[in-house]
Amino acid sequence: MTQRVTIADVARAAGVSPTTVSHSLNGRGQVDARTRERVAQAAAALGYRPNRHAQRLRTGEAHMIVLLSSMPFAVAGGPSRLGFLMEIAAVAAAAALERGLAMVLAPPLETGHAPLDLLDVDGALVIEPSADDPNLEALRLRGLPVVSIGRQGGTRDPAPFVDLHSRQATELLLKHLQDQGARRIALVVGAAERNSYAQAQAAYDEMVSAQGMPRLCLRVDEALGEEGGFAAAAELLARDAAIDAFCVPVDAFATGVARFLAQAGRRVPQDVMLATRYDGIRARMSEPPLTAVDLHLDEVAHLAIDLLFDHLRGDTTRRTVAGPAPELVLRASSRRLP
Repeated sequence: MTQRVTIADVARAAGVSPTTVSHSLNGRGQVDARTRERVAQAAAALGYRPNRHAQRLRTGEAHMIVLLSSMPFAVAGGPSRLGFLMEIAAVAAAAALERGLAMVLAPPLETGHAPLDLLDVDGALVIEPSADDPNLEALRLRGLPVVSIGRQGGTRDPAPFVDLHSRQATELLLKHLQDQGARRIALVVGAAERNSYAQAQAAYDEMVSAQGMPRLCLRVDEALGEEGGFAAAAELLARDAAIDAFCVPVDAFATGVARFLAQAGRRVPQDVMLATRYDGIRARMSEPPLTAVDLHLDEVAHLAIDLLFDHLRGDTTRRTVAGPAPELVLRASSRRLP
């Protein structure tokens, strides 16, 4: 993580006090022209950028945060653009206003990149960032406070985050499928290095090892969306026609799996059960409706805004907040037994 250059750093380089630096750069106070020039040169040499969010908090001016996801629209958006991203956005925007923060939504693009250089923001919420998330890295380089919803994947130094309990959510789904009689469970997850995918994989690997089940797993490019799930189901069933359940944490992939099963004449749940993680509009509108997990995203959004507000004020004590425990939502796609 790049260390932000502070006023104290500029003060040491210029041989003046932090107050003199502040007055010089902001055109306040009685500072002679030579000193102002020396401070300006030191700031330029160090690459100092004013901490606007701190300035605005001190002066009481309105300030702006951004909510974004690096997941491609095929995964993050959902049908009618009412997916995971928008469910969080609706609550986060209201929670932000309660804190005097305005929130702008940066919609996911096909590449997963957002045009952050065009946004004059003071902090950010990032949804389930990957290890090399381009948006999160760009925000960090600008020295902005960032909170992630879900732990950043593949790093020992993640951004402050609200824990979504991804492993526990997958364990709920896998246990339920086993309780309903599944003995050959396949897993379909995203190929990106996201914590939720790694945790789902870990829970699945532990289950197949403990139960002596065959390991039937595929990682799919997120940009493929529903078509990726469709192709994964075709490949896995060609590999093992006796698969009796699919655990598919990404809802876009899950609807693709459901479509393949219907076209292949596999009845759900009689022949093959199906469950996903996110209890969103895709899960509810599927035929049959999909068993899913309630992640309590309304509470998660409030927790994320509270954590980000702390960091905006300079209170970086908390770096991890536990989200509410996930709960199974039973639907027809996995109900075999009473």
